[in-house]
Amino acid sequence: MRKRLLVTWLGHNDLRPMAACQPAGVKDQILATVGGESHPNEGGPIKTLLDLEPFDKVLILSTFKADWSKRYANWTGHSVEVKQVEIKAPTDYESIFRAVSGVLEPLRDQGALKTHELALHLSPGTPAMAAIWLLLGKSKYPATFYQTYQGKAWKTDVPFDLAVDFLPDLYAHADMKLQHLAAKSPGEVAGFEEIVGTSKEIRTAAGRSKRAAIRGVPILLLGESGVGKEMFAQAIHRASPRAEGPFVAINCAAIARELLESELFGHQKGSFTGAAADRVGAFAEADGGTLFLDEVGECDLEFQAKLLRVLQPPSNASPCHRATTSRL
Repeated sequence: MRKRLLVTWLGHNDLRPMAACQPAGVKDQILATVGGESHPNEGGPIKTLLDLEPFDKVLILSTFKADWSKRYANWTGHSVEVKQVEIKAPTDYESIFRAVSGVLEPLRDQGALKTHELALHLSPGTPAMAAIWLLLGKSKYPATFYQTYQGKAWKTDVPFDLAVDFLPDLYAHADMKLQHLAAKSPGEVAGFEEIVGTSKEIRTAAGRSKRAAIRGVPILLLGESGVGKEMFAQAIHRASPRAEGPFVAINCAAIARELLESELFGHQKGSFTGAAADRVGAFAEADGGTLFLDEVGECDLEFQAKLLRVLQPPSNASPCHRATTSRL
């Protein structure tokens, strides 16, 4: 039987009952922030669920003071982990999405979502937070949903499947569905200020790029030489959660095939003639940021196969993962 992992926001209705058990000064501060009155006999959404359903691991996302979060974790009487996250506002979908992705992506990469059944609690937090849970739990991170109310907890059946019910229609009418992306010129889109143009085509390209920028996925930019693919790559980098990391650009057509593999993946001292020292490749240099591979279509098919493999690295391994064997 798979273990169970619960991820939930910490909400106002969770802090109110906890406040009743805190010193007067802390209680007054909490209630001044969340409003309402504290009722010590009520558990609140999270504690109610934990009292009624067993979970092997509980991760609570909090935007409140770290001291309050710690007090809440102790007050529940359960083994829970609280992660402090930052969002612009509890109704800001983009920052909520980024915060949640910043928690779920590492869990997926570490293999936790293979060993654990993911459960998402819809009751705590704002409607915007619940909406993000629904979208991610029915698509990228399949999950079981829970709700709580008046001391009761239950699984919630969400009667739709994004892949089955919506995507086929979206693909069938892609142009019509994407018209809204052309509503703003590039200069009005954060990160794309250096892109100049007002045509419908460039507005749509900027809109699509903006949507892709907030997701941690490889992006393919198509276009003739000189149309500005690198400028778009830089704009995507600036608009992404990786904006503070490095931007590394490599022109694959300008580097000899014999040197390209070392340029991208690096090498270890003595791995070939002339390798006098270890070298960090472009993939490692761009870690935490963005790597732009220009003219990748000019690489031969054998090397393109290696690139495909590095875009899908082994579980729990870096893109430049090496397996080392020794003869005894």
